[in-house]
Amino acid sequence: MLYRKTALRVAAPVAVLALALTGCNDDKAGSADEKPKAKASAKPSPESGGEMGAGESATGKVKEGDADVTYEITAQKVDLGTEADTKKMVSDPKKAKGLVPAISYVKYTHKSGAPLTETPDANDGTTIWADGRRGTLVIGAADDAPGCEDALDIEGWKQGESHVLCDTYLVPKDAKDLEIHWSEEDGEPFTWKFAAK
Repeated sequence: MLYRKTALRVAAPVAVLALALTGCNDDKAGSADEKPKAKASAKPSPESGGEMGAGESATGKVKEGDADVTYEITAQKVDLGTEADTKKMVSDPKKAKGLVPAISYVKYTHKSGAPLTETPDANDGTTIWADGRRGTLVIGAADDAPGCEDALDIEGWKQGESHVLCDTYLVPKDAKDLEIHWSEEDGEPFTWKFAAK
């Protein structure tokens, strides 16, 4: 069983990235037209989404198994890698030319609901945007980044506990503005802005 789990963790990112990169140069893929419109609000509610300030938390519900769990969500930072890092991640570096990895660090605190009995879905609503365009998700690449927890290793997540979950996206190396978006299923996104460094 351990061999199978390890094999899946290694094979899945390569397969998904290969499929995802086939659309990288498509003008329609991730275009600004597809960007969800966040509603501006002084004090966002879980139903409205909106722009969040640095360190500000949003509250949202996620269906975890058979129950709704309410989380407090705080986007902490985005770390940018280099083109050399990208070459190590992808099977065909030519398709990822000009792209660098961007890792989102998002802290989730279980506020209410039943303890989790399965792998959490809290991070499923997270995406990274660069200069108004959605990045290309790299499955499994951030699992071992410093400060990130592997969702597969979280067991029995209870009320009051917090975990930092990460995702890796490929974004243009010259991106100026980075955003982490998080939304409930079918909800408007909460958006945290970060300057590219």
